[in-house]
Amino acid sequence: MIALWDNNLGQESAVELLSRIIDSKRIPHAFLFIGKEGVGKHCVAVKFAKLLNLNPKKLDQDPVQKKIENLTEPFLKYVIPLPRGKGESTDDSATDKLPQDVIEELKSEIKNKIDNPYYRISIDKASNIKINSIRDIKKFISINYDDIPYRIILIEDAHLMSEEAQNALLKSLEEPPPGVIFILTTPFENRLLPTIKSRCWSINFKPLANDILVNILTEYFGIEKTLAKRVSYFSDGSVTEALQLLENDFEDVIDGVIDVLRYSLATKYHSAIKSINALLNNQPTDFIKKIILLISRWFSDAHKNRFKLDEYYFEDAKETFEKFNKKFNDADYIRILDKLDELAISVEKKVSLNMIATSIIFEISATVMR
Repeated sequence: MIALWDNNLGQESAVELLSRIIDSKRIPHAFLFIGKEGVGKHCVAVKFAKLLNLNPKKLDQDPVQKKIENLTEPFLKYVIPLPRGKGESTDDSATDKLPQDVIEELKSEIKNKIDNPYYRISIDKASNIKINSIRDIKKFISINYDDIPYRIILIEDAHLMSEEAQNALLKSLEEPPPGVIFILTTPFENRLLPTIKSRCWSINFKPLANDILVNILTEYFGIEKTLAKRVSYFSDGSVTEALQLLENDFEDVIDGVIDVLRYSLATKYHSAIKSINALLNNQPTDFIKKIILLISRWFSDAHKNRFKLDEYYFEDAKETFEKFNKKFNDADYIRILDKLDELAISVEKKVSLNMIATSIIFEISATVMR
């Protein structure tokens, strides 16, 4: 069974577990795919749905496989966050009251997702999974299709269901009709109700290896290989994070982070604050986590250099690290890396962005002042 999976998915543990489940012929009725954005949860979910419905006698010529790949009902119901339509009521489907331009946008975004499974769907004002979408699921599973071995309900960004929507899903999730399989995906399992999680078989997805990430960036997004390799070092195994860096002029971001480091280490606080604010300008709140990661990578490289190791994230900065370690041979790298981890966690706790930015600068400067 493992041989039938795409070897470029980069999720060996998840693939092995799902293969064993298929081979056992005892398929749980609900799965929760857990892992950060951009690590291939959608790819694995669609491939899993195809393998569940695989006809060994047809293989390459089975039209069902293409229908699942194209997210086509009744084989696969695809549930994503949607905007609310004007005058939308409980009797409407999730799309009934959406204006035509939004419908066209939705169709275009789903086509992009079909063509590129790593594409991140973005629809204006689509901030949650509506309870009407959950009601649509109930209608979907109420219709019997004896000729389809397994029908899949794929709910992406499941953490964006409101508590009301999650509660509405519970009954269907607990006792679906035979042959109906739920797959919920999320980077934030803690935002799901315990009753939702307890009804699902959890599968953990790891960050992608750099070589897999590079292949995805070049094959699906047309990124030049040298640039893809360079950005992969700073993307924490996520296609989404790599693209975010590239969309924000990756080299400029790196230069900005170096400025923050240089000014902070020289205790030029005003210049450091100016530099970090320039990096954060017009960015989503959590972009500061990317800045923290890049700074952590720099100090990790400096730590490696102290022990004469050769592989660096900042490949061109070996001479810089040698000079730094010669000048500050007692710099406490473990302390600064721990502090940066704490600051990254504080972003999730809604700590003031200005406070986090200021703390970054002072923690960097403290590395060479002790």
